[in-house]
Amino acid sequence: MDKNEKGIQLMKEGKWEEAAGLFMKAIEDNPNDAVSYINFGNVLSAVGENEKALKFFQKAIEIDENAATAYYNAGNLYFENEQLEEAKDMFELAMRKGLHSSDNYFMLGFTLIQLEQPKLALPYLQRSVELNGDDAEARFQFGLCLANQELLDEAIKQFNACVELDPLHADAYYNLGVAYGFKEDGKKALDMFEKALELQPDHLLAGYGKKLIEKE
Repeated sequence: MDKNEKGIQLMKEGKWEEAAGLFMKAIEDNPNDAVSYINFGNVLSAVGENEKALKFFQKAIEIDENAATAYYNAGNLYFENEQLEEAKDMFELAMRKGLHSSDNYFMLGFTLIQLEQPKLALPYLQRSVELNGDDAEARFQFGLCLANQELLDEAIKQFNACVELDPLHADAYYNLGVAYGFKEDGKKALDMFEKALELQPDHLLAGYGKKLIEKE
């Protein structure tokens, strides 16, 4: 087991300082190994040193322009910092460099949603769900995009899959209520709004939806 492998194992155990020490030694031993810079950046990110982490990801990219994971990790840091355009660019580059993971597709799609481009987000979220059907949040965001395009039957399928995976997802129940409301199924809509309120009593939108249905 080399230093990077040992360091990753230490990270899994939450031993950040020991992991950082091994990655630093790995960098000293081989300054042109992008992987060591990525791993050190991951440690820095894990302990909240995001600006320093970003520099290590950028260094990894300088060494190896095809280091797809470095682009993805940099994208996450930009997203956390609400630099959404930069985040989108990084996730797109990660994809072009060969990172076709459900997480990268999800983050690219989710970033596009934050940029108010749900139509563009749709295929990326669909691919994320195809690669990992057990990700409740990916199902939820995909459902929102489908609903935005007025594809209500498909959206309902995704929201139902979301609550199967995460029975406490109040927003998914709320959006099921909205979808059933548009389909003029008042009973199902009311059931969904009530379920959302049961999980989150201060869910204002679900409360409003419930009152609208009850008035009809």
